[in-house]
Amino acid sequence: MPIVDTNPRQLRGPWTVGFALDRHTIGSVFLGYYPNGRPIFDTQRPPVGQLLYQLKYRNDTKAIEPLADTAEDFLRNFWRLRVDAIVPVPPSNVRSIQPVMVVADALAARLGVPVCTACLMKVKETPQLKDITDYDKRKEALVGAFAVTAELTAGKNLLLFDDVHGSGATVSHIAEILRTQGGATVYLLTLTTK
Repeated sequence: MPIVDTNPRQLRGPWTVGFALDRHTIGSVFLGYYPNGRPIFDTQRPPVGQLLYQLKYRNDTKAIEPLADTAEDFLRNFWRLRVDAIVPVPPSNVRSIQPVMVVADALAARLGVPVCTACLMKVKETPQLKDITDYDKRKEALVGAFAVTAELTAGKNLLLFDDVHGSGATVSHIAEILRTQGGATVYLLTLTTK
């Protein structure tokens, strides 16, 4: 069980309780430019942030197991949370490996609970929210973007799971509709936060 060190951070929002296992980056120093004009940075990441970077940007599937083991350890031994299902936040980018999905699947297997992708579906394309700096405009872009299957969520304790917590606009919107339209109790776990 390759568990890495974490520095949990509580996240506030329209969920019952939420945590990020650690920060995404510790610091970054600009080093110059590649010949193609792209900037070069020396970025320091905590262990969870480094594993997520390897998985998300280097397609390194060896990072899945330690991420899932670390999340399981946190849920069982620190948070002591029991949930009925894991609801992964639908990815915003098409990738050959979807970090949120593969880690959610591995975590669910360890916890013995299902991943409920049918609980929440993205029904409308949205722009890249990281490109929208105004929080209210982010919220506006999310209106009508997701649908909940209340038959699967009503009365359930759901773990809303994401890889990176940025502004919180997406997970706040999803948690709110899982609660209000889906009748669920929602907890949030993200691997990292910015």
